[in-house]
Amino acid sequence: MAEAVLKYEITQRSLKFDITVDSAGTGAYHEGEEADDRTIAVCKKHGIKADSIARAVTKDDFNKFDYILAMDQSNLQTLLNRQPFTSKSKISLFSSFSNLIPNSEKGLSKTKSENINDPYYGGKDGFEISFKKCTEFSKGFLDYLEDKKLS
Repeated sequence: MAEAVLKYEITQRSLKFDITVDSAGTGAYHEGEEADDRTIAVCKKHGIKADSIARAVTKDDFNKFDYILAMDQSNLQTLLNRQPFTSKSKISLFSSFSNLIPNSEKGLSKTKSENINDPYYGGKDGFEISFKKCTEFSKGFLDYLEDKKLS
């Protein structure tokens, strides 16, 4: 879902740089399979095509990608433990790119980092919640990249 949403959000901007987006799991539980039917349905409801095929993170990913974004603390720790010393990738929680929110006392401040819980074993509501978080964090990540490229 995160891959599909981020790819969609990229199409909504006129970026001055190229971005390659891919998705991989820290485990190979569903390798070679399409996204969960509920993921596909929620994305379709929002006009987004979810056509990713599941794969596991590889050692090459740590040098192929500038950023590797984890959905939760457990996956973040797994990725950090697997990261080769020579890796160029910056690994962080996807939620660390949450959009700025108004705070009456401090002006603008980042929301606290949060997990995108795997909705696989839950109901449809879990997929909608994940979709909303993926959308917010995708926009925040793209804002971050645009700000970084301009400076």
